[in-house]
Amino acid sequence: MSIDHTPRKTTTEAPEEATTRGKRGPVKVPGRVPGLMTNVPRQGGFGPPTDGAWSSKPYHHAAASWGAAQSVGKILVKERELGRGTHSMFVMNHANGFDCPGCAWPDDNSLTLDFCENGVKHVTWEMTPKRVKREFFAKHSVADLADWTDFDLENEGRLTEPMVYDPETDRYKPISWQGAFDLIGTELQKLDNPNQASFYTSGRLSNEATFLYQLMAREYGTNNLPDCSNMCHEASGRALSASIGTGKGTADIHDWEEAEFLLIMGVNAASNAPRMLTALAEATRRGATIVHVNPLVEVGSTKTIVPHEMVDMALFKATKTSNMNVQVRPGGDLALLRGMAKVVFEAAETDPNALDHEFLATYTNGMADYRAMVDATSWEEISEQTGLDEAVVRKVGEMYLKSNKSIISWCLGVTQHEHGVDSAREIVNLLLLRGNIGRPGAGPSPVRGHSNVQGNRTCGIDHRPDEGFLERLDEVCRITSPRDHGLDTVTSIEGMHAGTVKVFVGMGGNFVMAAPDTSYTAAGMRKCELTVQVSTKLNRSHLVHGRKAVILPCLGRTEKDQQPAGPQGITVEDAMSEVHISAGKRRPASKHLMSEPAIISGIAAAALPNSATPWQWYVEDYDRIRDVMARVLPGFEDFNAKVHKKGGFRIPQPARERVFLTPSGKAEFSLAPLPNVVPADSETLVLQTMRSHDQWNTTIYSNNDRYRGIKNLRELVFLNDDDMRQRDIHEGDFVDITSTSRDGSQRVVKRYRALRYDLPKGSAAGYMPEMNALIGIADYSTQSDQPLMKNVQVTITKSEA
Repeated sequence: MSIDHTPRKTTTEAPEEATTRGKRGPVKVPGRVPGLMTNVPRQGGFGPPTDGAWSSKPYHHAAASWGAAQSVGKILVKERELGRGTHSMFVMNHANGFDCPGCAWPDDNSLTLDFCENGVKHVTWEMTPKRVKREFFAKHSVADLADWTDFDLENEGRLTEPMVYDPETDRYKPISWQGAFDLIGTELQKLDNPNQASFYTSGRLSNEATFLYQLMAREYGTNNLPDCSNMCHEASGRALSASIGTGKGTADIHDWEEAEFLLIMGVNAASNAPRMLTALAEATRRGATIVHVNPLVEVGSTKTIVPHEMVDMALFKATKTSNMNVQVRPGGDLALLRGMAKVVFEAAETDPNALDHEFLATYTNGMADYRAMVDATSWEEISEQTGLDEAVVRKVGEMYLKSNKSIISWCLGVTQHEHGVDSAREIVNLLLLRGNIGRPGAGPSPVRGHSNVQGNRTCGIDHRPDEGFLERLDEVCRITSPRDHGLDTVTSIEGMHAGTVKVFVGMGGNFVMAAPDTSYTAAGMRKCELTVQVSTKLNRSHLVHGRKAVILPCLGRTEKDQQPAGPQGITVEDAMSEVHISAGKRRPASKHLMSEPAIISGIAAAALPNSATPWQWYVEDYDRIRDVMARVLPGFEDFNAKVHKKGGFRIPQPARERVFLTPSGKAEFSLAPLPNVVPADSETLVLQTMRSHDQWNTTIYSNNDRYRGIKNLRELVFLNDDDMRQRDIHEGDFVDITSTSRDGSQRVVKRYRALRYDLPKGSAAGYMPEMNALIGIADYSTQSDQPLMKNVQVTITKSEA
């Protein structure tokens, strides 16, 4: 059914001064904060302002296909990049070009066109001819810009020169690069101790810039290195480290090409890792079994036509991307995995091949205790916690049992829960039972989001660094690193409120909009003495600033990085531990832009005037940075030689060779009890936040979500039909959504559209960052410290007329 309606005014509200409790004790929940949008028509949420009609209509076409091809054409025309944008598609993700600034799916050098619709969006958004010059800032005060949507801020184009905030005029004004570095250096030197600064990293930072950034922070004296992984895959890293001694998956793209069974959990492939669709289509054609586990049946988990497969495109020939879709209730993944393990153990009573006895005896620890726990778990409990019939769980378990080569892949639908670490460890438990680690076609395979978020962690962005890394860093770089754990995302925000974090430096990203509890995060940023944002475009975090604020514009991934030694390439690590070089070819958007390594080195030289580190020497030739990295980072030996080979290299992983660097020297079974994920009462729903298809992280390209059939609407909530009926809510009704935080405080967003969607009873879904306002600062996992963005406890009622 298609529905068209006109919009009305909507609001996002928080109590003026409600009390909540974070990690550090009672804190205040602020009301509206300067720099955040005020009460304006918001049908489009943080996307383009709109007063047009919205619509909701089921999408029945294959993922990618002609819809993606048409979208790419429209993007190139809209951004006036038809010629250069088309050329970029032939060099993106290839040895002679630049790496896509979008997702971290591995490159396929055998393809002439190895890109996706969303990759083209990322690249053209960066390559736009639009510019934000000093005249723009002279014309618009920060207060004026606060009422612009986040789309309109970014849509102004590329930043062109460093800017500093002037409190007298409430405007940003130009500042020289050296002036900006001196200001930052002075503020950092004024702090009572280094832990009063927090250095944030988004997933787009290169390996070389990452290494310099963490070196600067540690030489300065702090491990306060929060990053976007704190909000997405922190649980995966902790789980894999505890289970198999590495924080990464062991499967690579060649294993995906051999796997007989693929279990894809909490992943919306068509929007978040679109190039995965090629791997799924190929798996289907060779006869592999694919099961998707997600509360929502996404288009990417049904069928696809991969655009570079020209014959299929011409014939409209779709390929299935799944054999089965399992709609588990939010947070029920662990119970599903436990049920699958139960199927394996039951089969082992009569089938000697159900378990890999040799592998279990040689390489694992704790299997007997795990088996006893699984045996003690009833099918009734598994059904209740999954929301699935026993027969459904058994069917998935039997599919796994029939496969000799199995991969389990997962994303944020698994990790952004209280028990995210336990769930990821349960994935490993299930794989261990049949020896599906350390052999071809098998293994755990987390789907990392941003293009180099895994490389960030590999190269030292970690607020809880291990001693071995610090010892090597200190020896090679001749510094003395701090040993105390630093602050992550949540504790950095709380530190801002407490006054213990006074300087915030953001290397990319849009921290205010990406973090939970939007008003609380923004209020914390406003308390800082200094905020520094290294960015390519204007965003909300520039408007929600400290008493002093600096914007430093950097080169984009597509642009040529010219240094004294010549044009430079940077490196990135994909989701499967492959490291390769990326070299931009385009002329920079402004002659005043600096590269990220150069910006970091400029800040470091100003903040550490007595440093013996040759900051400027590093920037002159990035090979010098890589030579140092080769001496510090395991697996990076001969870094320069290996990365300049076609396709780069894969970082060796001991667990892939069945060498488990755990205290026992073996892969460890975990023994987590099943969590209770059933809503406390019939009025409470479990809401998950997610991205629309026309969005990447906090960047919103339009108000449409093609694969979910939504046009011209972002402030919405998807609901189960029975839940709507129970609340007397009809399609398109305005509803108010109230969240209750763990500490009892409440937050509310008003006049969101209720839309019927196929998802489990008792659950709901809506878009981030609009719904981040519902996630309290106290709502983080005690296992991973991640915000609970897939498990927000809410009540939903019809809005007053």
